[in-house]
Amino acid sequence: MRSLFIVFSLFLFFITPLSSQNEAKDLKKIIKTYEDHKPFKRSEHPLGLYTKVHYEKEAEFAEGLLGQLNKLELSELSDSQQISATLLKYDLIHTIKTYEYEAYLNPLLSDAGFHLSLNYHIRDLNSYDQVKAYLNKLNAIPEYVDQHFALLREGLEKGITQPLVIFQGYENTYDSQIVNDYKKSYFYKPFEQLPPTLTAQQKDSVREAAKKAITNNVIPQFKRIKKFFETEYFPKTRKSLGASELPDGEEYYDYLLEYYTTLDMTADEIHQIGLSEVERINSEMKEVMSATGFEGSFAEFFDFLRTDEQFYAETPEELLMFARDIAKRIDARLPAFFKKLPRKPYGVAEVPAAIAPKYTTGRYIGASNDTDPGYYWVNTYDLPSRPLYVLPSLTAHEAVPGHHLQISLNNELGDRIPEFRRNFYISAFGEGWGLYSEFLAEEMGIYRNPYEVFGKLTYEQWRACRLVVDTGIHSKGWTRERAVDFMKRNTALSIHEINTEVDRYISWPGQAVSYKIGELKIRELRKKAEAALGPNFDIRKFHEVILEEGVVTLPILEKRVMAYIRSES
Repeated sequence: MRSLFIVFSLFLFFITPLSSQNEAKDLKKIIKTYEDHKPFKRSEHPLGLYTKVHYEKEAEFAEGLLGQLNKLELSELSDSQQISATLLKYDLIHTIKTYEYEAYLNPLLSDAGFHLSLNYHIRDLNSYDQVKAYLNKLNAIPEYVDQHFALLREGLEKGITQPLVIFQGYENTYDSQIVNDYKKSYFYKPFEQLPPTLTAQQKDSVREAAKKAITNNVIPQFKRIKKFFETEYFPKTRKSLGASELPDGEEYYDYLLEYYTTLDMTADEIHQIGLSEVERINSEMKEVMSATGFEGSFAEFFDFLRTDEQFYAETPEELLMFARDIAKRIDARLPAFFKKLPRKPYGVAEVPAAIAPKYTTGRYIGASNDTDPGYYWVNTYDLPSRPLYVLPSLTAHEAVPGHHLQISLNNELGDRIPEFRRNFYISAFGEGWGLYSEFLAEEMGIYRNPYEVFGKLTYEQWRACRLVVDTGIHSKGWTRERAVDFMKRNTALSIHEINTEVDRYISWPGQAVSYKIGELKIRELRKKAEAALGPNFDIRKFHEVILEEGVVTLPILEKRVMAYIRSES
């Protein structure tokens, strides 16, 4: 008996590592299949492929890989491998759901859309290869437009569209691209400063090719886009508001909440968390209002902040100057809070004029290649709606220690993680980190007066209101007017910003809730670590735990932080 027990024990000793190795190999094969997957030739479709058949094939591919992933025993894998498997499942499921709910038939947002996405291809040209690639993209615009028209027309037939109400002022998104002189086209801008490595003859040839591309394939397509929206889409799109009004809309919205939060939360739960947060933040805002010495009601204080000239820049250059000053002040504080900083620098630039009127107040734009920096975009359109007292919060969120720091560190993880994870993004993690960064900026001493502290709170309140407004619109039948009124009563955002933001929530169900849910989880985990570790708590080490595996779901993040607490206790 004893000898049999020894043999069996030896069998277990050897078979377990072998099993783990097999699971790891299988996962590696699945990931390689995913990363090597090329659904189309970029040389044939420089701007991508957007057809119903393409989305169907992508869903079939995802279902096949998901089936293989589900056969793996995750407990046999390392922590990092388990994260890779979980993130891959998350992405594959979303590909399948996008096809099942036919969400690809609705490639529009209030501040974005297939035609506005073309603006993101406009970059400085630093080599002849980049010049050629950009010209190929310009010449591919007719095919790109045809594909999206086909999707949008089917969406109109099936009722999978955006509400008409969000398209107020949408003509700015295409009218600005319809010009008489090709050199006035925003798409010509990269050709004004060509790489110095090009000969004079090459530059002449390139600019002649640019003239033809913009004259024949850019401007005419924006004329088609204008006609399509104004004669086909706007007259036929739905007049209802919430996602619940779409085919299978309630089920679809439930899925979107799960996708954007990475948690199993109902619309009612999120709505109540939002109401609770709004009440808490309102109390803090009133305390800060008292510290400013303002004598009047809360509503009067909001009106004061929205209208007093001292809070607004006089020129776009002045607004950008303020943003750059704040960015550099935060840069100087980063080493005290982070062990590792990104190698990639970032610039501060204004939102392109072509998209600014319907665009959000600011955004981070990651680098598209090794020679480009990241960019913190600041919206300089309608300066009376861009208060300076919120600029520190915006900068902390979009630049550092927010999106630029987090996304760049994720990109720079190298071979420690699979390639697909280096550019992966989960809104609850990324936007939660961005909002947490606004809180962190206070510890860094970035807010220099009560108005800027109030700006931080009104931005936090803005995100808390999103929980209420998003679920209100898409699950509880709220009207646009009710959503706007709720935002007016509870934030100091300008009326222009409130209208822009509410339209964004209407057009992008679920995404707006990810910010506050993610931030609440990160702050909750930090409180747990501080309470458990006491004087041994190290803020730099805590941030390393949050960021060192790159983007993760909130359940994975909680598991990692609890393991860190146990290891340090």
